[in-house]
Amino acid sequence: MIDAFFASIPAMILTTGLLVGLSGALLGTFLVLRGAAMLTDAISHAIVLGIITVWLLTGHLSGPVQLIGAAVTGVVTVALTHLLQRTQLVRMDTAIGLVFPAMFALGVLLINLNARNVHLDVDSVLLGEIAFVWIDTVPVLGHPVPVATLALAVVFAANLGFVALFWKELKLAVFDPALATALGFAPGLVFYALLSLTSITAVASFEAVGAILFIAFVIVPPATAFLLTRHLTTMLGLAMAIAGFACITGYVLAMLWDVNIGAMMAVMTGAAFVTALTFSPRDGLIARGRARAAEAQGIDSLTLVIHLATHEDTPKAAQENTRTALTRHLGWDEARARAALRRALDAGLVARATPRQDDAPQLLLTPEGRARAATLMAPRVRAAVAK
Repeated sequence: MIDAFFASIPAMILTTGLLVGLSGALLGTFLVLRGAAMLTDAISHAIVLGIITVWLLTGHLSGPVQLIGAAVTGVVTVALTHLLQRTQLVRMDTAIGLVFPAMFALGVLLINLNARNVHLDVDSVLLGEIAFVWIDTVPVLGHPVPVATLALAVVFAANLGFVALFWKELKLAVFDPALATALGFAPGLVFYALLSLTSITAVASFEAVGAILFIAFVIVPPATAFLLTRHLTTMLGLAMAIAGFACITGYVLAMLWDVNIGAMMAVMTGAAFVTALTFSPRDGLIARGRARAAEAQGIDSLTLVIHLATHEDTPKAAQENTRTALTRHLGWDEARARAALRRALDAGLVARATPRQDDAPQLLLTPEGRARAATLMAPRVRAAVAK
């Protein structure tokens, strides 16, 4: 069974995709909460400079040396970004936009000048091709394991171990860096370690899905989970589940439509985000639309209460304190007037008086409605007295 698993091309592609997605979501959850998600974009571009620099120094295109070079490049990128920000001459987003294009451009130039005859090009770094991960294998306990899959498995284990070992420190560094500093947890060091692991994961991922698509797995699943929960442990679990879902459905759809597998996986993370953005019970567009509609109806019902209180016990009460007056004098359409009146009636603020013959039913304030009107109108009275 184990031999059949490692000999299966779909199994190797899916396993590689899952390792990329799970690793990205695991680290990305903390980056998204820290508000540093776009540093992933900077790192994913800047590692091109790290890759070519390590090759020029050592001649290695892969292996531990490349991972270390990527980590150093990622830390340098973040350090330069923070250095620019601390000058207070530019904002964080501007600093990111200044640093990573410069480092990426320098890496591209070095590739063009020194690596023309080497299997190293920008497209392979940025886009990758997960469909070919099964070709390059290495024997592990007698089984041929794709090199990319093995590297990602080691990186995922390292990421998981880091999060488990420094869980408390990560939470403090994300939610309350000042408290973390006061307690001696060195949140800056924890954050740089997190970004170093992000750099290493990006390098391990670029042969599979490419650095650009890796960004989708780091940012989109955690952002999607954030729409669904505010509990860190639940958010982390949801982010990893969404990444796994995107990998599996992306692979199935890519096979069905004969398109790029890695890109389809990334597209499915976007589909999950759009779904959560639309249907999230608390922060979704539909929920927020309903909340805004309910708020508007609440304001209309209070406007109705003030209107009735203003004309109560006046000669115009018989004409003004009716539902007809809401459309005639307040300019509301029938649906809006009916909704405001229904809400006020349900809240016990307004009651209907028994109409006299040929008269419109009059609206009366209940004691509770009268008290609410007095509370709402008190600031207006105080302002008028002050004038």
